[in-house]
Amino acid sequence: MDSVSDQLSNGRRFRVLSIVDDYSREMVGQLTSVSITGYSVARFLDELKEFRELPKTIVCGDGTEYTSKAMFFWSRESGVKLSFIQPGKPTQNALVGSLNGKFRNECLNQYWFKSLDEARLEIDK
Repeated sequence: MDSVSDQLSNGRRFRVLSIVDDYSREMVGQLTSVSITGYSVARFLDELKEFRELPKTIVCGDGTEYTSKAMFFWSRESGVKLSFIQPGKPTQNALVGSLNGKFRNECLNQYWFKSLDEARLEIDK
């Protein structure tokens, strides 16, 4: 898991959480929101488990959305271990970082979104 940020045409910032399967290199899901909290990440992961089995381990950064109490409790309840990369070592999560770079070049840099709903619609394609 990792996130990338951008802004709408009115200057409002938004973020996109990307969840990638390291084995298949498949983009499992993307959550687009103006604020991504630990609770929203946990809720999104619960939504994804309706469509596919949860992994044993999820590699993520050390951002507050991943290190929050909500994610700690979600991890404990779901049985999924959260593995955090070392601060300043993005190469430890290189696959999702690379895919986020391509996503930025091929989507975020190509469009000027007027609203969050417009961004979600294009990103979900």
